[in-house]
Amino acid sequence: MELIRGLHNVRAAHRGAAITIGTFDGVHVGHQEMIRRLREQARQLGVAATVLTFEPTPREYLDPARAPARLTTLRERLPLLDRAGADYCLLMRFDEHLRTVRGAEFVERLLVARLGVRHVLVGHDFRFGYKGEADAEALRRASTTSGFTLDVMPPVTIDGERVSSSGVRALLAARQLDRAAALLGRPYTMRGKVIVGERLGRQVGYPTANMRIDRRATPLTGIYAVRVRGAAEAALPGVASLGTRPTVDGRGLLLEAHIFDFDADLYGRRLEVEFAAYLREEIRFASVEALVEQMHDDAARARAALAAS
Repeated sequence: MELIRGLHNVRAAHRGAAITIGTFDGVHVGHQEMIRRLREQARQLGVAATVLTFEPTPREYLDPARAPARLTTLRERLPLLDRAGADYCLLMRFDEHLRTVRGAEFVERLLVARLGVRHVLVGHDFRFGYKGEADAEALRRASTTSGFTLDVMPPVTIDGERVSSSGVRALLAARQLDRAAALLGRPYTMRGKVIVGERLGRQVGYPTANMRIDRRATPLTGIYAVRVRGAAEAALPGVASLGTRPTVDGRGLLLEAHIFDFDADLYGRRLEVEFAAYLREEIRFASVEALVEQMHDDAARARAALAAS
């Protein structure tokens, strides 16, 4: 997949594609089906399949205090879009200018004049333009005079449940990891770059790979049995804490992964942490000694959970 950063980088080869538009947070099963369907339609037309997405997300820009916790950062989202089958990803910055673009202008100036789209695929609840003034029906009316075809995709369901990013967030918040994985089409993961920490874990016998999370909030917190990728050729078992480390007065979200029976320098390495099983809430302990005793129990329970799965 080729990443196109902004309209100013659109070239002649990028024009005339079949395109779908959205945030695609999580790139869940519904998103994957949308891109599969788009790719099929693009091949019938002999054109590329393009995903148009935004950074920051519109909801983060419009109401940052109430924007939902991200399922995926941009760095996590792009390889998932690639895996789903997109040929191009057009990444647009959502800013004040884009916020005020009217629906008709979005179609005429962006989709038609700048991108020359041949086909557009959107979800049934798609809205666009200033304050979400236009919907899929408005896009259908515009398509009759603007030279592109339109496909409006119905919701994807699993066991009668509509697949959505908000639904995945709710399941993760409830620690229903297996059900969330079913909607995602894969186990839930986070990626991060290993940074230098306070080395407290190493001092008490539990060295950790500490990763800052590029999110304002997460749908998960707590202690988990995990599998870690990027430290070795295969995924490695471990136990991880995701939170603010209240016992040591930590500040900001931190993901700390202890990999079992592994000791190597991982600083600067990008790791992917798969959340396999929920163990407990993050709590404040009266002492570091009490925390270490609990860590022994967490590690034993994580090993058992990973062996069972």
